[in-house]
Amino acid sequence: MRKNPGRPRVLLLFIFILTLAAILINLPQLQLLVIKKELSFKRGLDLAGGTSLTYKANMSEIDKDKRIEALNAAKTVIEKRINLFGVSEPLIQTAIGRNDYRIIVELPGVNIGQAKSIIGTTAELSFWEKGATSSAAVLKSKSDLEILFATQSAYPISVLQVLGTNPRKTDLTGRDLSETSVTFNPNTGKPQVQLNFTSDGAKKFADITKRNVNKIVAIVLDDMVIEAPAVNKHILDGNAVITGGFTYDTAKALSTQLNAGALPVPLIPLQQHSIDPTLGSASLQKSLFAGFLGFLIIVIFMIVLYGKLGIAASLALTVYALLVLSIFKMSTLTPYGITLTLSGIAGFILSIGMAVDANILIFERMKEEIRLGKSKELALDLGFLRAWSSIRDSNISTLITSVILYQFGSGIVRGFALVLGIGVLVSMFSAIVVTRTLLRIVYR
Repeated sequence: MRKNPGRPRVLLLFIFILTLAAILINLPQLQLLVIKKELSFKRGLDLAGGTSLTYKANMSEIDKDKRIEALNAAKTVIEKRINLFGVSEPLIQTAIGRNDYRIIVELPGVNIGQAKSIIGTTAELSFWEKGATSSAAVLKSKSDLEILFATQSAYPISVLQVLGTNPRKTDLTGRDLSETSVTFNPNTGKPQVQLNFTSDGAKKFADITKRNVNKIVAIVLDDMVIEAPAVNKHILDGNAVITGGFTYDTAKALSTQLNAGALPVPLIPLQQHSIDPTLGSASLQKSLFAGFLGFLIIVIFMIVLYGKLGIAASLALTVYALLVLSIFKMSTLTPYGITLTLSGIAGFILSIGMAVDANILIFERMKEEIRLGKSKELALDLGFLRAWSSIRDSNISTLITSVILYQFGSGIVRGFALVLGIGVLVSMFSAIVVTRTLLRIVYR
């Protein structure tokens, strides 16, 4: 059966358009000319500097033999919270002195204000009810409660204002939550925070609602009331919502804090200061020059060893580099942008070598088929077909390693794993689609 001769041309047109788009994304002058916006790489601390935040852990209510454990638990919670912002490659350390317990957090210089507020907030959710002898002179009806929240919406509202004297804190806390999410009120369309409790939490919540039917239960975040609903009935399913007049962003922020968990100890901000890049512009330029020199040597090696095949592979390698750099820049348009650090650059350069490795496997298989008397076009198809299994297996094993490093690593290890994984996926596209299309055009 005769192959469709127009298919390589269609693929070549697709590759050409993709390459032009990559060039547009990577050249600032063209970005400003066409899309009126300049995209730039999201650089890590070692390339761009950032901000250092130092907190002191208040251990006054923690037993001495459990303070180190509590400090490490707080560090884990902070790591989880920061990771919710994407791969920003934070550096989080603990420092223990003489009865002094500190956590030092270093972040790249993006969204520092938002990250700072999440790091420094304990986000301790609790539920309060009236005590046996409570008296609330301020509140006489549900309308009084609504007026209180309306008139003091810009000020903190204490439990005493809502429940009166002697309020009672229940044993239901944020630790009894299984997850939270942002939903929308079906009647008003306004955002709200949906609370789903664990099995134990659901039992506690059922007991609380049972003994407080037609009474007020205050939902308290960090000692301040965020909502005080009246319980209309005994709730058994362990689900609740916090309405509280949220915007979507504030509801999302609260949900994020609760999902990340409460800090086991209060954190007291001590200092905040900017930090300079550890590499400096000169070191960065040398690293980029070394990467370019390595790329150039690979191109020369491929052309000298494989001739026309090497030229096609070098063009495919150029397309590969442009595509990967474009992905890095385009990711900055999302909340989970890829942070480029020196380790990430190392992962990128390593993936270039793996892309060349795939081409070498294909070319050597083609040489074997030509020595057996096959035509160049048939040798091309057979070379790709018979080298595919080796390329597939080696790249899959690398991807598995990248996933493991990303899942269980932290900081620069995760950045390296992410960049390497993206590079491997794009290199497979480059070797199988770009190189093969270029060779088909050359042979025809």
